Amino acid sequence: MEKRRFKTAFILGAGLGIRLRPLTDSCPKPLLPINGRPIVTYAMDHLLGIGVDRFIVNTHHCPQVYGSAFPNALWRGVPILFRHEPVLLDTAGGLKNIEDLLGEDEIIICYNGDIITNLPLNPLLSAMDRDRAEAMLILRSSGPLLNVNITETGEICDLRHVLGRKGAQSCLFTGIYAVRTSFLAQLEAGKIESVIDVFLRRIVDQPGAVRGVIVDQGQWDDIGSVETYERVKAGGWAAR
Repeated sequence: MEKRRFKTAFILGAGLGIRLRPLTDSCPKPLLPINGRPIVTYAMDHLLGIGVDRFIVNTHHCPQVYGSAFPNALWRGVPILFRHEPVLLDTAGGLKNIEDLLGEDEIIICYNGDIITNLPLNPLLSAMDRDRAEAMLILRSSGPLLNVNITETGEICDLRHVLGRKGAQSCLFTGIYAVRTSFLAQLEAGKIESVIDVFLRRIVDQPGAVRGVIVDQGQWDDIGSVETYERVKAGGWAAR
């Protein structure tokens, strides 16, 4: 099969950062600094390593801070398209809200804006080239929350224990995944909805549509609390 080029990365930057208050009272969580630069720039550098040539970032809370952080709407010469959500749409709603910016047959790398990691991304790309899944999630076999169940063949059979399907292994969801533009047909414009709920519907309606690839190499942190943020800052993540 001819290798696809993964051009677009959608970075989810619209969350309220409630668990990091008061640090996020006047700053979106992805723009909190680590080593003097916003958290989100680590994601951008990570994605540049696989040839992404544009970023789309959704905004809601304190959107003007994104404008101050990226006054030219560029990072290392790569364009950033900001899509504001006056009403916070959650992860599935935010993805549907950028549909008009995407090509007809494109694969989008989705990346939570509060993740900082150096895990290899190439296994995700290879899995999307190899399989015909609508969505492919990067998983880890250990971590603080093992609530993704996967079969021996890589199909995700449950998320957050909603369906009661144990599968062969329980994994951590890294907040990094890829979807085909055809997946967006499952989403409703303007609907406030989590992508997890959509994944669960596809697992039931179309077995094999949602798959996972386990990547245990590298370091992975979810900046989900003040304590984690301070620990990651103290850990000395180097500029890349």
